[in-house]
Amino acid sequence: MTDAATAAATPMVEKPALEVDNLSVRYRVRRGSAGVVVDLAKLLTGRRTPDRVVNAVKNVTFEVPKGETLAIVGRNGAGKSTLLRALSGALPPAEGRITVRGRVSLLALGIGMNPKLSGRDNIRLGGLAVGLDEERLDDLAPEIAEFAQLGEYLDYPMDTYSAGMRARLGFAVAANLDPEILLIDEALGGGDAGFTERARVKLAELMADHRTIILVTHGLSSVRSMATSALWMHQGEVAQEGDPEDIIAAYMRYCRLEDLELPDEN
Repeated sequence: MTDAATAAATPMVEKPALEVDNLSVRYRVRRGSAGVVVDLAKLLTGRRTPDRVVNAVKNVTFEVPKGETLAIVGRNGAGKSTLLRALSGALPPAEGRITVRGRVSLLALGIGMNPKLSGRDNIRLGGLAVGLDEERLDDLAPEIAEFAQLGEYLDYPMDTYSAGMRARLGFAVAANLDPEILLIDEALGGGDAGFTERARVKLAELMADHRTIILVTHGLSSVRSMATSALWMHQGEVAQEGDPEDIIAAYMRYCRLEDLELPDEN
């Protein structure tokens, strides 16, 4: 068989939607939570109080095949949200590399919305931010507005919204802007029970449409019902990665929750 024939007979292996290689993310915070104390120290000594460097994500490596759903679990402060923001491009890596193959949409409360603009204006802002052209955005905007079910409040400034209303608009924008890779940071529980169910149905549609989803959640039942793989983060590092059931079991043992029933998230 010739080289050309061999190449033609070899099936093409699709590259992962997302690859993370030895990723580390750091950020700086000012020492001392009370600004008066910090300013007084600077005034008396003539020197600026040194910042503290937080190593939020350390040497993380994983990949997500196209069309798969990866759930990320871990306690507060484990680095989950920092990781998601790095994947979205909002935070730069200190070390390592992130390779993204597809259009990314980040769903995180308080991220990507302008509270001074109306809900309708924020829909357009979100579409332009992910690179949609005006014609495609004109087609999608009515669908997003209907999904959010905000009625007349769609034309009010977002800083007049309740937390639940902001969550509904955020999900409607992120999930309906034709995302190829959807990053979700603990943003499914902000609405009422009816909207939460609509959100789950929408996510099921995206999964059936071979979209890639990365879900940060404390809800282990969501991991069990949605994820095709799972990753447990601890103190900025990957503690374990693999089958969702195995990760749930290991994480529950760590948290000493083996004998407790999984919570009903609705």
